[in-house]
Amino acid sequence: MDLHSIDELRRLFAQPGERAVKKQIDALDAHCRRFIAMSPFVVVATSDEQFNLDASPRGGDPGFVRVDAQGRLLLPDAPGNNRLDSLHNIVRTGRVGLLFMIPGFDETLRVNGEAVVTTDDEAIRACTTERRAPKVVIRVTVQAAYLHCAKAFMRSKLWQPSALVERAALPTIGEMIRDQSGLNFAPESREEMQRRYAPDL
Repeated sequence: MDLHSIDELRRLFAQPGERAVKKQIDALDAHCRRFIAMSPFVVVATSDEQFNLDASPRGGDPGFVRVDAQGRLLLPDAPGNNRLDSLHNIVRTGRVGLLFMIPGFDETLRVNGEAVVTTDDEAIRACTTERRAPKVVIRVTVQAAYLHCAKAFMRSKLWQPSALVERAALPTIGEMIRDQSGLNFAPESREEMQRRYAPDL
């Protein structure tokens, strides 16, 4: 049976416990800030006005996402494919969800809030590294933050060496995109791809 109401859904589950409810806070505390400072990877979730969804991975050195003096998050935009899906959605709706990860940690940090795409000088300076200054920064006013339990990562064994899959198990990304798009181009090897990406890393 497909479910079409919250009542139908809730009848299948117990109510959340007090800990699950109270772990959500409305600003970044010391634990959240430390988690973000250690994180080299975040998934950025957005949607447009018609609820077309997008989830985009972003990475950098640990702590590449900054926290400003007002407790807002500053996420620099790094060179990519110029589709700008996440940025388009943020400009349209002003909303974002973030999932921070730390290699080896089974827990994650979820942050939801209001977002803007900005070229504000102070935000750009805060996110400028020796390698580059971002063209734009996503600035997030935090509305909800909470640590997510380890169960998903424990089930998936994501960080365990025994779970690693040989890259040769799938074609290269170039080969897959060629097949999906119908475009006629010579797919590059992984080594060629890494050389091409190097200037943008």
